[in-house]
Amino acid sequence: MLGFVISLPCMKKFVFVIALVFQVFLVQAQPPDATKLHETARTFMRQGDFANAILVLNRAVQLQPANSDLLKDLALSHYFSNDYPKAIAVIKPVLDQEDADDQCYQIAASIYKAMDQVKDAEKTIKRGLKKYPKSGLLYNEMGELANSQGGSESIKQWETGIEQDPNFPKNYYNAARYYFVTGNLVWGLIYGEIYVNMDPLGSRAPQMKLMLLDGYKRMFTNIDLERNNNDKNSFTRQFLQSMNKQTAVATQGINAESLTMIRTRFILDWFADPSKPRFRLFDYQQQLLRSGLFDAYNQWLFGSAENLAGFQNWVNIHSLEYNNFISLQRSSVFKMPAGQYYH
Repeated sequence: MLGFVISLPCMKKFVFVIALVFQVFLVQAQPPDATKLHETARTFMRQGDFANAILVLNRAVQLQPANSDLLKDLALSHYFSNDYPKAIAVIKPVLDQEDADDQCYQIAASIYKAMDQVKDAEKTIKRGLKKYPKSGLLYNEMGELANSQGGSESIKQWETGIEQDPNFPKNYYNAARYYFVTGNLVWGLIYGEIYVNMDPLGSRAPQMKLMLLDGYKRMFTNIDLERNNNDKNSFTRQFLQSMNKQTAVATQGINAESLTMIRTRFILDWFADPSKPRFRLFDYQQQLLRSGLFDAYNQWLFGSAENLAGFQNWVNIHSLEYNNFISLQRSSVFKMPAGQYYH
């Protein structure tokens, strides 16, 4: 009988190959991971490929049928594919789950609104607000729903959202636009500037900067700001008292440079009176003023809206100052503290 002997090195190679083949077999045999599938689906969603997102999410939902995050994205993918019946069929059962967050109600309301089922959208938002009474997201959705129907209730919803959830940006954006249209320039200016600081890189920020510049121009067309004020709100009155002292500067015209001067004097006047209420926006302006970055801030806020070429030229000349401002802005998130609601 012939013997067959395998050397030790060959044996080690043989065992390694067998182990590798077995490992590959195990990997192929393992079911897909829902988390990884979700990551893949979100990549498709960011690319606008909702068909592939739906395909992958359906597979993930098979693995985790009650996962509300998966179901939210599946509903959104159907919604952005304009398949509203499937979208509502996915999200509606999620509202009965314990872990349904305020976004679930907002998504469902948006789908109902797209289907022209306004009453169902309103009921859904109210149901969500019972569970999340401080949700800025839901107050904003209710305001937008009322606005789409031409109702006057929209501003009440956005104001309540600002009061209850002071760090949800979109209520400031919608309220500012409303006030600019209706002529309440003080609160349009205040809310608009808060919004731009909360969402400085947002797609709506350039539009809001234009509205802020126009708002200051419109405000200073009045010779006496206080006399032409119909708003009896205390904060509004104090704002206009301080701003009214700067009307002489406004005769030079309203641009980034004159607004820097006007707003510098405003901040100095505001903080000279300790009885004036504390307000985060003004605290931030004072911080920038003290650090020598207020000019750069006003250029960022108004210069690009006024004249883009002129703004870029200013940045080139004052690159160190501007870069320091941008670094400060990126290093901290602008937030409004609770309790500083004065409207």
